[in-house]
Amino acid sequence: MSDRDDASTAWNVPPSEYLSRCAPQFDLPAAPTSVYVTMRDGCRIAVDVYLPQPRPDARPAGRVPTVAIFTPYYRRFVTTEAGVEDSPNCGRYRDFFVPHGYAVVVVDVRGTGASFGTRDALRSPKERDDYFEIAEWIITQDWSDGTIGATGISYLGAAAVFLASTGHPAVKAIAPLFAVTDIYTDQLYVGGMLSTIWTGRYDELMVALDQDDRAALAKFAYYGDPLLAGPQPVDDDTHGELLAQALQQHRSNCRLNDLAREMPFQHDAAFHDPELTLDVCSPGYYARLIPEDVAIYSISGWYDGAGYSNSAITRFLTLPEHRHRLLLGPWDHGARCNVSPWRKNQGSDFALLAEVLRFFDHHLRGIDTGLEIEAPIHYFTIHDEKWQQANAWPPIAGTQAMYPAAGNVLACKPDELAGVDHHQVDFSTTSGTQTRLERLGAAAVESYYPDWSERHASHLRYDSAPLTAPIELTGHVVAHLKIAASQSDAAVYVYVTEVLTDGTCRYVTEGALRALHRVGLSQSPDYVATWPVNVFDRASAARLTPGEPALLTFALFPISWTFAQGSRIRISLTGSDAGHAPQVPHGRPPRLELLRGPDATWFEFPLRTKAS
Repeated sequence: MSDRDDASTAWNVPPSEYLSRCAPQFDLPAAPTSVYVTMRDGCRIAVDVYLPQPRPDARPAGRVPTVAIFTPYYRRFVTTEAGVEDSPNCGRYRDFFVPHGYAVVVVDVRGTGASFGTRDALRSPKERDDYFEIAEWIITQDWSDGTIGATGISYLGAAAVFLASTGHPAVKAIAPLFAVTDIYTDQLYVGGMLSTIWTGRYDELMVALDQDDRAALAKFAYYGDPLLAGPQPVDDDTHGELLAQALQQHRSNCRLNDLAREMPFQHDAAFHDPELTLDVCSPGYYARLIPEDVAIYSISGWYDGAGYSNSAITRFLTLPEHRHRLLLGPWDHGARCNVSPWRKNQGSDFALLAEVLRFFDHHLRGIDTGLEIEAPIHYFTIHDEKWQQANAWPPIAGTQAMYPAAGNVLACKPDELAGVDHHQVDFSTTSGTQTRLERLGAAAVESYYPDWSERHASHLRYDSAPLTAPIELTGHVVAHLKIAASQSDAAVYVYVTEVLTDGTCRYVTEGALRALHRVGLSQSPDYVATWPVNVFDRASAARLTPGEPALLTFALFPISWTFAQGSRIRISLTGSDAGHAPQVPHGRPPRLELLRGPDATWFEFPLRTKAS
């Protein structure tokens, strides 16, 4: 099956149909104009400008709206052969929006590419201030009509939120794609455990880029082309002397692998600066500063890294007055793959940028695109393989309780008598190397969880009875685990699996919590949620008393999935995910006891029965 929209009734005008009505009117320039823009502190920021070029016998574009792209992954490479894509990170936006009449401005953020300066964090308030000044520079150019939108995947999408939060009046619409809201909760410490993908592989990627270490960069699939030869200097830097100076400054950039370990709890500050926290580096910290006249389109995928789908949903819930739209597809980080096991091909067929174009046409150009009559939420249901629409999140009202029961059964009511199931944690247990997390380290995963039957065979497992009708799960499964452990800390990983009638096991979703963080749920106005969000702060941290039961409440990652008639819903638990998070506790694999029966463990499932 496919994630195409053209057979869907979820839109009045599907994105692909809108695109078919909007034939490109302009050509790309042969090359961009590339300049330095000087910031308030003298730091020079490298900027590329692509302007729509008139076709023969056509009128010039005149003043046009701008789509701004802020990247740490090089706005453009030097290439050693003609015809090689020199902007693997940003070329898609150039090629799509410029022919449709937008100026595209691509910026090397401070401390990256050809820009000067250093990065003192993954993102920082200083970098956010730069964005305001870039916006001010844009509107002073003779090709600008005074309106700005911003978009991009991952870091670029978070930068779009940063830009809008500066309050610059020219910014009218942003489309953050696959972009984090809170760095601690959804990126670096998901479940309260450090992501070794981020602090390992991603940090290696950034050091290789920042220092133009091409040998180190070659191991990363998206930048491994030997014809890519470092960051492109600006036009006036004909001999690369300024670029060499900038790269020398980048050698002093922050190392995420070191900085992250100084912040093991939410709201912790760096040792050297009490003002530098993961909060002030997070887009969500500033999001409520975005003026209400700025429209927002938050887009993510069900398998978007760790908590990025949560980031999109909470942004939608936190900023409801911003003509906010939400799109959730069957995608990994960046929609490089349609992750559904029932996909027609590994790539996505969805016209993602067409949907963004319609959004920008509506809010930057003032074109009547019909956007206002579309539902604000669209999401794809896996295994049903179809797009759906909704007016509010969550789409399914209410939940169904399910309970672990004797005999490894997942039941609709708890056992009448209390019981205990045991699980000895093995720190070699892992979800594998083809998971939703590997894409965060720029790994080119194409097939997700292909060995799931074997991977979760050692877990503590509970299966429902065969389903008498198809059931749709859309939203967050919430775990309420009553456990005891032999150690003073433990991690618990919970997975949902569909067991098909032939015994095939399909990974559905997962969630995790370090027991140290079991106390307290967040009510932050910057992170509005309809699911439990643990506080993860230092004041709430509490060790377990070995052998004494404790309650762990946490949400799994959101998903929309239809379980087929005859399938079983499986819940499984373990205490390790090697390669993705550290041991908890180090070198002391705990023995876990899961309590069953009245007032013990249970799970909330947002389910609705579908016609068979």
